[in-house]
Amino acid sequence: METVIFRRIVLMVMMTSMMVKMAKSELHYVGGNKFSWVPNVNLTQWSMHQHFYVHDWLYFGYDRHMHNVLEVNKTSYENCIDKDFIKNITRGGGKDVIELKEVKTYYFLSSGGFCWNGLKVAINVENVAPSPSPGSPGHNKSSSCTIGINQNLVILLILMWGIIIFK
Repeated sequence: METVIFRRIVLMVMMTSMMVKMAKSELHYVGGNKFSWVPNVNLTQWSMHQHFYVHDWLYFGYDRHMHNVLEVNKTSYENCIDKDFIKNITRGGGKDVIELKEVKTYYFLSSGGFCWNGLKVAINVENVAPSPSPGSPGHNKSSSCTIGINQNLVILLILMWGIIIFK
């Protein structure tokens, strides 16, 4: 009996932890909208006006027949080198998402010479998003959307906790 209760508690803690992580993350549309991973968009200007934190997500929207998304190192980014990349983010649909999992500067570019036309972006990821102060303006909604927990979800979590523990 105690083992069952312990397992239920561990399961609930894991679920709550995942929900809290989701509540603090933000989805950023690279370039400002759902299809901005294209040449001749000033992605450097866009990224300089954004704040990126660990567990935020980047959404790359592009023409899947023309472009791709490669994570590269700083030297490759600066010189538009698409060989020996760190990771190929491309999944083939032209709508790719990646989680920013650690504090660092991420470098992304598109191969095939498109990098030379500006199809690259550096994303500087910070550790923790600051808590918004009362009355402070929110994020720029044209370039990102906040994923949050609403009151109903909190009530649902409390009810689930009660069902799991006292069943």
